[in-house]
Amino acid sequence: MRSISDVIRSGVDLDPSSPAVTCGSEQYSYAQLNTRLHALAAALTESLGLERGDRVAVLSANCHRYLELYLTVPSTGLVLVPVNVRLATPEIHYILRDSGTRVLFTDRAIPGIDDLDLTVVMIPDEYEALLGGAGETTFWPETSPDDLAGIFYTGGTTGLAKGVMLTHANLLANASSLSSCWPFDIKTTWLLAAPMFHTAGTIGALATVANGGRHVVLPAFDPGVLLDLVERERVTSTVAVPATLKSLAEEQEARPRDVSSLVYVCHGSSPASSPLLEHFHSTFPSARLLDVYGATECSPIVTLLPDEQLLIGHPRLASSGRAAPNVGVRIAQIEQADGVGEVLVSGKNVAKGYWNKPDETSSAFRDGWYWSGDVGYLDGDGYLFLVDRSKDMIVSGSENVYSAEVEAAIATHPAVVEVAVIGIPHERWGEAVHAIVCVDGDVTADELIDHCRQHVAGFKVPKSIEIRSEPLPRSGVGKVLKRELREPYWAGHERRIS
Repeated sequence: MRSISDVIRSGVDLDPSSPAVTCGSEQYSYAQLNTRLHALAAALTESLGLERGDRVAVLSANCHRYLELYLTVPSTGLVLVPVNVRLATPEIHYILRDSGTRVLFTDRAIPGIDDLDLTVVMIPDEYEALLGGAGETTFWPETSPDDLAGIFYTGGTTGLAKGVMLTHANLLANASSLSSCWPFDIKTTWLLAAPMFHTAGTIGALATVANGGRHVVLPAFDPGVLLDLVERERVTSTVAVPATLKSLAEEQEARPRDVSSLVYVCHGSSPASSPLLEHFHSTFPSARLLDVYGATECSPIVTLLPDEQLLIGHPRLASSGRAAPNVGVRIAQIEQADGVGEVLVSGKNVAKGYWNKPDETSSAFRDGWYWSGDVGYLDGDGYLFLVDRSKDMIVSGSENVYSAEVEAAIATHPAVVEVAVIGIPHERWGEAVHAIVCVDGDVTADELIDHCRQHVAGFKVPKSIEIRSEPLPRSGVGKVLKRELREPYWAGHERRIS
């Protein structure tokens, strides 16, 4: 397969009458979905007047219409821009401006949206009216594997989000990697449970469609609702993060359901502890577990650790697995410890670069390799072990938080002299955002938290703030020594990474 339109054709050709997607009370077969996709394509190009390469943003909860946009926008030669629904208004405006979005599909009101030069289509009413008034294309335009399929925004070390440019080939490589671990076929029922604005949220979408499987859509995570769907719809596969694995195990213990259909669960964003995996396996004994290490810049899969449940109690459980098929992983030594260094990635899964950011692109993508910013080592059998993070980034739950973004927000308070933001261990979320702030004047931690909340998304706001009167520790060249600030919190932990 060369493009996402080939994925659609494959699913439709296998069995047009087979169910393709279930979302609440709505269900569409592949034939019905195909009709809606072609109507959407006509609406985009004819009714909205979009041309090849134009950007189309989506800011919405998970729904079948999101899946339709995910499939149709790139298949029509356009570029999808998923927007994190948890972002603050200034962050949303920045992404829409930076990407040059021409049309935004959204299910919510966005303050100040009328000031932007774009067309807004509200989900569901205006979306359905658009499809109802459109003609229907009968074929997909020619698209190349190297054509841009989407711009997926991730946090930036400079304080501004970076748009990761993913091609059709990138996303198809990801589907191939996941298919190497699990069988996808017409009996697959994939639960879209993680937010679809993340590459991890749609990690199984293309593999499911290409093989004629069915999607069941969960609008927002709720452990009880999720398990009810698993039981009612006989869900076979899904993706989660460690925090949701914990919630699901607790919910299943409290109110057991028949979850025997759930046989494949992958998770990522941060490592899951051995006790958590043991707890989850005991409550979902039929589920095979797959740990995925990746990055948005890698579409996202880099390494895979299948059948984790068989490794409980084994030292290899602490690894992130081995490189996915057709993915290269090597270590650029940057530390004194033998074999430890920055993780580098190559392959068809690696992005073209960052939208409108040539300097950041040339820094992160060099000589055919993506420099991940994660620090680790490879054992003799090729298993990757992560030990630290060279990028100034925090992973809290399933979200990446760049310290620079939070520091910039806090620094706008007039009482702040200097600030450093670090990640500290958190039992549920892996890491929590913590700020150390030097101030001149009377200001409380709660006041600084409230101030920060006005500028950045809620998940980026510090969970705790330490106010100091003495200056932050710095190196000889004036750089804040964050490792020194982190050390008291991470003492006793095997690695300085969640």
